[in-house]
Order: sequence, then C-alpha cells, then structure tokens
Amino acid sequence: MNDMAPQVLISEADISKRVAELADEISADYANKTPLIMVGVLKGAFIFLADLSRRLSIPRTIEFIAVSSYETGSVQSGAVRLVMDVRGSLVDKHVLIVEDIVDTGHTLDYLIGIMKSHGPASVRTCTLLHKAESAEVDVPIDYTGFSVANEWVVGYGLDYAEKDRTLPYIGIVNPEDRA
Repeated sequence: MNDMAPQVLISEADISKRVAELADEISADYANKTPLIMVGVLKGAFIFLADLSRRLSIPRTIEFIAVSSYETGSVQSGAVRLVMDVRGSLVDKHVLIVEDIVDTGHTLDYLIGIMKSHGPASVRTCTLLHKAESAEVDVPIDYTGFSVANEWVVGYGLDYAEKDRTLPYIGIVNPEDRA
C-alpha cells in the first residue's frame, strides 16, 4: 500500500475562512428560529460540524445520524440504509443536516426524507463539499462550503478506507495508488 501524502486541494486556512463565513450566514438565517438542531452525518461530518457549531452565534444543539451506502469497491449503488437515527425529538424544531460531501445526492435525499418524517418546522442542508458533476439526484443544498471536481478527496473528516480522516486540509488521493 502506498502511503503517499494526499495532494492539497483546499488548505486548512481556506477551510477555516469558509467555515467562519458559513457560520455567519447560518447564524443570520436562524437568528429568529432558535434553537437550531444541527444533525451531523457520521462519520465524515464530525470535524466540520464541530468547527461550524463553535463558530455559530445562535443557540444550537447537536444530534447525530449514521447511514450506510451500499458500495462495490469505490462505486455507490445508490441504496442507502439508516444505521443510527437521532435520539431527540425534532417535532416543530428547525433542523440543519450537516454533511461532509454531497456526491450523487442519494444519501442527502434519503436523509432529508428521514428528517422530514420526524415532523420538524424546517429542514435545511449544509455540506462542506459538493461534487455537482456527479449528481444523480437533484437535492436542495442550502449552504455549500466548496464545489469540487469528481476526484477522491480525504481529510477534514473525509477518508479513504478509514485513512486520512484527521488531516487538517482537504486532499486528493488516487484509490488505485492505495490498493
């Protein structure tokens, strides 16, 4: 296995700046709709969610949800299943789904449906990364950190085979180099 360092795509400084901008925008949009419930999608969104939450200037609580996408190698089938649902009530509350990356859109589409089934006042979405050219499902994304090309990215919560998740930047890897 090649443990070559990923090529830097988005620096730690650029991520920090963009997270602060997103936090300001979300804080303004939810100023009169609090408390906000941020629902982080495990595992990939945990770092983004933590940094984003710390920078908000509004009351918020945090929940987590976990889903699994059925995959063959590095190809997603589009089938998604719930592994862990939120624990608290979302009835009549404002929910912000926080994702690490939106690729095909299947997972976020599934998550929006799950959140709406809990009876919230609203459901909006925030993703660190968006691969628009990979979209198979048209899903609403209310807040986007960065748009990226269709490359395998790691770092800042994202991984390849559970590696590189804790890098402070977003990097590009070639899965063939890591086999």
